[in-house]
Amino acid sequence: MANPTGQQFEITRGNARAVVTEIGAGLRAFEISGVPYLETFAEDEHPPKGAGQILLPWPNRTKAARWTYQGEEQQLEVTEEARGNAIHGLTRHREWTLVEHAESSITFEIEVGKQPGWPVPLQARITYDLAPRELTVTHEIRNEGESAIGVGVGAHPYFRIGDVPTDELTLTLPATRVRPYVGDQQLPYDDEQDTAGTEYDFREGRVLAEVDLDTAFGGLVAAEDGRFHHVLSHSERSVDVWAGPDFGWVQVFTPTDLVGRGRAVAIEPMTCPADALNSGTDLIELEPGGSWTGSWGIRVHG
Repeated sequence: MANPTGQQFEITRGNARAVVTEIGAGLRAFEISGVPYLETFAEDEHPPKGAGQILLPWPNRTKAARWTYQGEEQQLEVTEEARGNAIHGLTRHREWTLVEHAESSITFEIEVGKQPGWPVPLQARITYDLAPRELTVTHEIRNEGESAIGVGVGAHPYFRIGDVPTDELTLTLPATRVRPYVGDQQLPYDDEQDTAGTEYDFREGRVLAEVDLDTAFGGLVAAEDGRFHHVLSHSERSVDVWAGPDFGWVQVFTPTDLVGRGRAVAIEPMTCPADALNSGTDLIELEPGGSWTGSWGIRVHG
């Protein structure tokens, strides 16, 4: 049986190490001095619950796998059969082409051609670049078609701090708005609301014990460096999941049954929320020949 994530590519810098997969250009491992800061999986396994996958040209769900482009209805493949939606884009199960592999960085690219449900061709690149205690992920998207289109980008990493149980970690988010999860709806997110005074206010940090999220947060407040900082911490150690200004949304998912871990936490930087192909909310508008570049990363402290 072929390896479900293709060839594995390692990059290193000092005591830092990361592993990136050929299929999906996903992030399979990130560790410093042997301490894992990312939930991983075996190289002969499928990424459990989307672990480490890159989500484009849209993150999260497109309702009923349908949307309208220039007055014409588009029918995407249904990839979330339980709810009838199209989820997490078009590239996470495809082979990406290796462009450059250096000791501490690696770049892949992929063509997203015209296809059922997607009317405009794109070219995408991704670069992973290691510093001694940081991994930076840079996305580039170019419109190769003859008409403008809106796109979105996201990532699906699950984080940890060594062997500390997930329920003992503290989550801090700079979010003032939230779209709560609603269990049985076809697109399971409620209307956007303020986080202040609710169970969704993580601005001062909350321990993850008894927190149950599959939730999109917006209204992010940037720090002085112009970035958004989503932080997991325990004692003197922390993982700062930072994102550039175009990543104005973050999805937080806390499953109880991640293979190899059980209770886990995904912190997913996104440029737009669920169903953005229909709502248009925060899509990146690309003119013919136009391109976009944006970055997010992981910084370990302590």
